[in-house]
Amino acid sequence: MKITEAKYLRSCPSIDLCPPPDKPEYAFIGRSNVGKSSLINMLTNHSKLAKTSGKPGKTQLINHFIINNHWYLVDLPGYGYAKTSKNNREQWEDMIRNYLAQRENLYCVFVLIDSNIPPQTIDLEFLMWLGENEIPFALAFTKADRLSINKVHSNVAAFKRALLKTYEVMPPYVITSATNNLGKDELLEYIEEINNSAKES
Repeated sequence: MKITEAKYLRSCPSIDLCPPPDKPEYAFIGRSNVGKSSLINMLTNHSKLAKTSGKPGKTQLINHFIINNHWYLVDLPGYGYAKTSKNNREQWEDMIRNYLAQRENLYCVFVLIDSNIPPQTIDLEFLMWLGENEIPFALAFTKADRLSINKVHSNVAAFKRALLKTYEVMPPYVITSATNNLGKDELLEYIEEINNSAKES
């Protein structure tokens, strides 16, 4: 798949205000500052489509982008640390969980995992919640350009071992880098496969 058009559509504080669920939808989420906006910009060939920031907690709403006038890409607030009030964090969490559990046209959630660090409990707990709620997801390991490829694969293997303590099989995953476009083709091909399967069903 090639992305020829990517446009910002709207930002919403709740699922009730999201666009009509009339197109396939793919959400991107991860711990705060995992490189989510950079990955979205890399995928869509737009350096400023999603807002990037060195400060955790920049994304605070459900942000919809329309891709090739055919499917929605959604940038969700990060979970975990953000320099804001406890009340705000709780509101974000409720908003995210309501969206993920209720959005009827959500085909897949891409959960971003930092490939530079050991497995984090908060990531594993979030994946458990997705599994318990039968929400389809895939993993995108980010920032793979910052370490040697051997170290990246070592960290990914460690994450697999941690996840397989509770999951029977490893979900689909891609190793990515927003800096050098690593994983771009694989992610877009995966989305295209799901879109094609949905057409046939």
